[in-house]
Amino acid sequence: MAITAADIEHLIREAFPNARITVQGDDGQHFAAEVVDPSFKGMNRVQQQRAVNAAIRDKLDSGELHALALTTRSPD
Repeated sequence: MAITAADIEHLIREAFPNARITVQGDDGQHFAAEVVDPSFKGMNRVQQQRAVNAAIRDKLDSGELHALALTTRSPD
């Protein structure tokens, strides 16, 4: 079964319940996500993206999710 944008949002939401999350993509493997979360304050972008990748690691490692372009930041 192919992964959906809603599945990815759910996985990220489990790790970042207060985040504003937008996931786009519809081919079942390639997606783009924007994650805006207060916990990112003081983190650089690499740290932020590693935190999000940890939330979806199983799907990346299994190959179910091939690519996720991430934009992360703390709220302004």
